[in-house]
Amino acid sequence: MIAAIKPAGANTRGLLAYLYGPGRHDEHIDPHIVAGFATLGMPDPGRDENATLTQLAHHLDDPVHLRNSEFGKKVTDHVWHCPVRTAPEDRHLSDTEWADIAQRIVEAAGIAPAGDDLGCRWIAVRHADDHIHVLATTVREDGRRPKLHDSGIRVGDVCRQIEKDYGLRQLKKGDRTAARRPTQAEMHKAERLGWEQTSRDWLQDHIRAAIPHASSAEELLAYLEADGIAVKPRRGPSGDLLGYAVGRPGDLNKDGEQIFHPGGKIAPDLTIPKLNARLGSGRPEEHPTARRDRPTTPWHQAADALNTLHTGMADDTHAQTHITALGELIEAIAQKAPTHLRAELRAASKAFVRAQRSEIRAENQVAHALRTAARDITCTATGPDGSALAALLAALVWATIFAARWHDAKNHAQQTEAARQTLHHLRTAADSALTPVVAQLEDRQPKKPVLVLLANDVRAAIPAHADRILTDPAWPALATVLADAEAGGHKPHQLLKEAAAQRELTTARQPARVLITRIQHTGRNPTPNSRAAAARRRTTMSPVFAGVGPYTTQAAVTRLPANPTSRRRP
Repeated sequence: MIAAIKPAGANTRGLLAYLYGPGRHDEHIDPHIVAGFATLGMPDPGRDENATLTQLAHHLDDPVHLRNSEFGKKVTDHVWHCPVRTAPEDRHLSDTEWADIAQRIVEAAGIAPAGDDLGCRWIAVRHADDHIHVLATTVREDGRRPKLHDSGIRVGDVCRQIEKDYGLRQLKKGDRTAARRPTQAEMHKAERLGWEQTSRDWLQDHIRAAIPHASSAEELLAYLEADGIAVKPRRGPSGDLLGYAVGRPGDLNKDGEQIFHPGGKIAPDLTIPKLNARLGSGRPEEHPTARRDRPTTPWHQAADALNTLHTGMADDTHAQTHITALGELIEAIAQKAPTHLRAELRAASKAFVRAQRSEIRAENQVAHALRTAARDITCTATGPDGSALAALLAALVWATIFAARWHDAKNHAQQTEAARQTLHHLRTAADSALTPVVAQLEDRQPKKPVLVLLANDVRAAIPAHADRILTDPAWPALATVLADAEAGGHKPHQLLKEAAAQRELTTARQPARVLITRIQHTGRNPTPNSRAAAARRRTTMSPVFAGVGPYTTQAAVTRLPANPTSRRRP
């Protein structure tokens, strides 16, 4: 059940004309009052042919007119309007049930508190099977204004209880971190202009798509302006950026002027202070020799960052920051992924937006690895190869599962649901990316004797999941990966143990496919065997030791003292 409190209005008669009228598409059927502050003697144009809308409006506005006649400052924002709608799959409620629901809503909002005979005047009009409209005039019988602060939260709480009491679809409780819903006017305008999205939704998508490209709020606004979006910055006397507003091309008012939307009105986390904290955190100082150990491509760098995500989730503020940065990485990958995967990845990025923020304040000085990976991916000119992309998407799936579990543990209902929706899209994309990789690996699977040896390695390394792995249709492909890794100097037994230790396999739908991506990523760099390493040590050892030369045996070397220079002269 959704109760959407509308902005305060000034025309009671005008709203009644809409409620009792045919509707914009003749959808209003049998409009009538189901509840009110005093149903006895109240004119109802839907049931009494002699009653008029003007009479009903005057009946509701009497306290307003009385206050305005006694006080110098007139009340003009006195119309409180709250449509209440059930879900499409819910049963149709009776007038008596709707009357009880309306009463509970006005009590929770503070319009007519329980036991208060001097509350505001209100009515509930029903003109459809699935919703009612609660209309009230916000001047009490004693001339005071009602206390409506945070009324939306209280109404939302009572709606959650009503859903339980009446067996309706139960929605998730909000935490005041969601973006504003589009207004009726915005939706009608988008429909009239042939737009798929309202202006605020369209601008939000473009701002979030630009965030991985920017390292500061100034860069972000410059990127948006270069993308054709109208930008109006607000600066202080010193020239510092204090705020901004953006406008969608073609979104004009009646005078032909560009309509601008402040960042904070688009989404709560798109204000300048929050963007500065998010983008201006910078990356830590990097040691000059660290570049040698960096993964060869941004795609591998991103997978490595995701593989260590769980290490930064112990502290709540750090966890929230990593989840926010995870959303930026999903968006960056969606922009640079192969064409056939972009639709699912963009849907995943859009769904994850709600999971990126919660009541827990993010600590923006962490999550450098994820944000660096996102920015590097947006700057790369080449896409990933098949195995690198499959490994990265598999890591994204696991990171999103981790985010969903964290939100669930914190009772963040809406964020948990958003992460689960994201997971659905990411799994679809990951399966699409891995399918051709598995097919190529299966085409060159090892011969049967090698398969038997590798199967023994699986049973020894992961005995608890061996049967599921060996009966997985992707087992021949996994065997090929293990054989390739062994040829590169790795030990299959060790690789399997490490891959299983990274993340649990119990919840994996296809454990062999999961292991393929993990082992391909960790085993991409060949490891030299011990004999070759020993040979290199022998040939590069300094000849200062007595009796040690390029042809001295290893046994002779091991018999020498650990510190030859400490030997006393005779």
